[in-house]
Amino acid sequence: MSGSPRGSWATIPADEERYRPLYARFLGLRFVNPGGVLCFLFFEGTVALAALLALAELVTWWAVLVLPATVAVMVKLNDMVAAMVVRSAALVPEQERDRFRRQMEPAVGRARVDWVTHSVSGIVVTASPVSHATGAVRDRPGHPDPRRAAGERDAGLGPQPTRADPLA
Repeated sequence: MSGSPRGSWATIPADEERYRPLYARFLGLRFVNPGGVLCFLFFEGTVALAALLALAELVTWWAVLVLPATVAVMVKLNDMVAAMVVRSAALVPEQERDRFRRQMEPAVGRARVDWVTHSVSGIVVTASPVSHATGAVRDRPGHPDPRRAAGERDAGLGPQPTRADPLA
């Protein structure tokens, strides 16, 4: 967008200024360029909302004047913040802008993942059943044999009694 008297790249050219909505021209917006529907919502929409709230006796009738004015102040404040952001971005040297663009480009590819084996001390995980004669878990301190605690005299001798499933 060129042709502005101040030479700023973000302002609207003079020949396009007359086609902008009255709301944007009245507020003197230079960096925020709301369209016709958005300007309608900013002004007439807030007047209608304030009128409905006043008719419902949720707010006083002063809200019909205050709400559109508050929205206009916020839109103008947003335009001023956008102007400050554009000015600060213009101060950044071109070399820094290129470096920033290179850093922000998405990296596409594959990452190598090193699989780390996690082990917990005291727990043996196997795929095949362990014979009870080895005593891999029973003989460790702090791991009593649950079958001996249940009253069996030896885990390796005789058939195991079947117990009814308490959850069934």
